[in-house]
Amino acid sequence: MRLPTGQRLPRTVWLLIAARAINRLGAFSLSFLTVLITTRFGASVATAGLISAAFGLATIPSRLAGGRLSDRIGRRRTIVFGLVGCAVAQVGIAAADSLAVAAGFAVLLGLVFELYEPPSQAMIADAVGTTDRVRAYSLMNAALAAASMGAGLLAASLGRWDLRWLFVADATTCLICALAVRVALPADRPAAHRLSEETAEVAPWRDRALMVMLASGTLFALIYLQIMIMLPLSLAQRGLQPADAGLLLTASALTIVAGQPLLRWKLVSALPTAAGFTSGYALLTLGLAGYAVAHTLGFFLAATVVWSLGDLLLMGRAYALVAALAPPAGTGRYMAAYGTSWGIAGIAAPLAGTQLLQHAGVTTLWITMATACLALSAIQPAIGRIVSARTSQPASTEYGAAPVSA
Repeated sequence: MRLPTGQRLPRTVWLLIAARAINRLGAFSLSFLTVLITTRFGASVATAGLISAAFGLATIPSRLAGGRLSDRIGRRRTIVFGLVGCAVAQVGIAAADSLAVAAGFAVLLGLVFELYEPPSQAMIADAVGTTDRVRAYSLMNAALAAASMGAGLLAASLGRWDLRWLFVADATTCLICALAVRVALPADRPAAHRLSEETAEVAPWRDRALMVMLASGTLFALIYLQIMIMLPLSLAQRGLQPADAGLLLTASALTIVAGQPLLRWKLVSALPTAAGFTSGYALLTLGLAGYAVAHTLGFFLAATVVWSLGDLLLMGRAYALVAALAPPAGTGRYMAAYGTSWGIAGIAAPLAGTQLLQHAGVTTLWITMATACLALSAIQPAIGRIVSARTSQPASTEYGAAPVSA
């Protein structure tokens, strides 16, 4: 049941955040998939890259299936099914005795990897009122960022022993998370089993406002993944240690975690959603422009803190807005449709980033990303008008003049 807005977040949200954080503690194995394939099976780097690309491509239908299952069979069932599927696939990768078997389990992992994302996001939308969603989604993002820091330490210790144990550890955290969700979170309502007329009529891909959000979110995801992928290479070309990217990404996670109280400041919580998006993209612009001119680790660190504050403003608002656009019977599918932005960006980002870096250099790479952020900042009022035009749905109050309280 949804609580009135402005109250303490319900127990369901905190339990879900805790369970997902436990799962994220083990979510480091994918970074080592290509290394495992090349070292254990003697495959070429190109072959390992193709297998990783196949995994990434498989995550797109995985997310869409997660949204549909969430609305059809229930949130909790879908989350548990996805996490157990991830555990099975990761154990399969660890135990594989041939390249073909490892590749097969890698694709299977992609097909189940995103199943639990849409129902997790939809469960938060089910549990809280509209003005608390920004805070709830931001807390989820902060918890996952904090868990990622611990994941790096686990990876450093287990990876020195045997890379296969990384996948075993990841599978273990998936099962722990699945058990916690199954035991602690509310059971799916019986109505979730029935394909009602209302559920059948949900059509996120025909929702113009959602498609505008998807286009904007895909560009954001493309920019964000450039940071994850291209930062180590950028540091190397500036004469710094590529491994220092880990330090910078840890600083980003710390900024997101430490910055959560800022979302409750009146100056920030009173921002209309469109103004919040504009401000967030403006901070991203400044941070990435800082990367373009940075030549010292200290300068890179300062720029990282700036863009991370922008990320703090953006993540919670984006998912809160998508939840507001969704009809009650279609939250999972709306979240899934919006989430495909990350799958699309995951395919395009490595290609675009490496080409820019190779042919234009570090400065042009980050200036291009900063310019894209500036463009996103500039078009937010127009996006707001498109979304607010849906006067018959809650989106008109979520994105328009009425502020979203965090």
